Amino acid sequence: MNTTDIIGMIEGDEKWDSGELGQDEASTKAINLSLEQQQAIDDSVALQMISIRLPKSLIEDYKFLGDFHGIKYQTLMRQILARFADSEMKDMARKAANAQIKATRQAASHAENPPESRKRKKLA
Repeated sequence: MNTTDIIGMIEGDEKWDSGELGQDEASTKAINLSLEQQQAIDDSVALQMISIRLPKSLIEDYKFLGDFHGIKYQTLMRQILARFADSEMKDMARKAANAQIKATRQAASHAENPPESRKRKKLA
């Protein structure tokens, strides 16, 4: 099996997404891949291996939650990290938009009532 075959299986087979393949032990088998093939797979699905130290109790919690939801704990961790990052990005965008709206309203308010005209009204 060459790198092109592996990438083609990952990118072009809708049976994986539908669950027809890969969700039972009968559809799995261990294969030995070269480092180049492993890198090609990671690149095709935009994954990067990292090393992180976590408390053992946290890993056990993730394993328990993964079992409960029927997924592997590392997959669960990826999903949770993705949800958190997405939520934080949306929160940052919302705060930036609110700041822009506030600045626009303040600018419009100052344009309608310049500081000099406010002083004149007070004196009159």
